[in-house]
Amino acid sequence: MRYYDWFADGSLVVGAIGLACCVVETEAATAGRPELTGVPDGARVVLAVAGTVTDAVAPLVAATVAAHPGASVVSFGACASAGGPYWDSPVVTKGVDQLVPVDHYLPGCPPTPAALAALLEQEYRHG
Repeated sequence: MRYYDWFADGSLVVGAIGLACCVVETEAATAGRPELTGVPDGARVVLAVAGTVTDAVAPLVAATVAAHPGASVVSFGACASAGGPYWDSPVVTKGVDQLVPVDHYLPGCPPTPAALAALLEQEYRHG
């Protein structure tokens, strides 16, 4: 997983859990932001789950979220939110919220990079 210092001051770290095509949009949203090798002490963490969550990767997604106690989770796109066009596949989890609590949903196929940026700026702007 890649971590980005959203405000370039260590106060908000965005982790992109990229599973499918929506990760291209999260990468575009984080372009130009400092990349980190880990989460600084005291930083708020937002994990953006982008793409189709299959039953095979579901335990890894849940473990990644569990490894970041207190993190906010953003379900980025139709696939992460409800299975997208693959909702009827027997191997697709019908939304990441079946695994972990989700704080925000960004609808779309795909949502725009600007949608993620707007959410982060609005919800996590610091003092």
